[in-house]
Amino acid sequence: MKDTEIPRAVAAAVDTAAEYGLGADDAAVLHNSNRIAVRLRPSGVLARVAPLAHRPDFEVELARRLAGTGSPVAGLDPRAEPRVHVRDGFAVTLWTYYEPTAAPEDHPPAAYADALARLHAGLRRIDFTAPHFTAPHFTDRVSDALRVVEDPAVSPDLGAAERGLLTDTLHGISRAILDRGTRQQLLHGEPHPGNLLATADGPLFIDLETACRGPVEFDLAHAPQDVAAHYPGADSGLLADCRILSLALAVSWRWDRDDQLPDGRRRGREWLAQLQAALDHRRHAPGGGH
Repeated sequence: MKDTEIPRAVAAAVDTAAEYGLGADDAAVLHNSNRIAVRLRPSGVLARVAPLAHRPDFEVELARRLAGTGSPVAGLDPRAEPRVHVRDGFAVTLWTYYEPTAAPEDHPPAAYADALARLHAGLRRIDFTAPHFTAPHFTDRVSDALRVVEDPAVSPDLGAAERGLLTDTLHGISRAILDRGTRQQLLHGEPHPGNLLATADGPLFIDLETACRGPVEFDLAHAPQDVAAHYPGADSGLLADCRILSLALAVSWRWDRDDQLPDGRRRGREWLAQLQAALDHRRHAPGGGH
């Protein structure tokens, strides 16, 4: 979110919480991406504020349904209506704030894998076939990335060779994943360490806005490599392809002319080198190649 919009967005969060008697003597912005996360004290609310174009109805409905499954997810604040609140041109949602008990990089691999497996079990209990709540497929994310890398107007700084590498990888690896015919289910979408909180209630996943359908290995690819050894039944070959795909997606976003990730281009170049190395390894592995 642009810096000029943040004061209004914070005010929208404070005013929305106040409707439920949830006062905010202090409002601190904890995170800024396509939306901001604002901690409101002393009420213990985490407000997420997004432009209306990114209205998170799907995320709220998913969180509401997961609440009854015992899944390890951060929940909506029970003192407010479980819905998207529209205020001053923003979409505001109110969540419970959990005080972290450890840094994201300190999650024990076994506990991380157990939390992800329990989340997947809960997600299998959710029916999202209704027209208004149909979950996207992971290939929809691939299509979005292709719109970036295939259009020089959207990614003007991307070189021809790199554009070809990303295009071929996104097409080829996603097709290889689909061709395996592995069972698909509802996923978190991006359960990386930054989206897993260590709390007094145990590890809890946050940010369900990226939920999509696909094999569980697509989710597992976002976790540190040593987590996979503790996840039951993970397909190592499929996981390797999903890791390549998730890296290709991350690289693609870095070349979007509107990307706002700090130091995004430098990271994009580093990740391109990692992507090339992973593809070379895949190509020379038994049965490798697209």
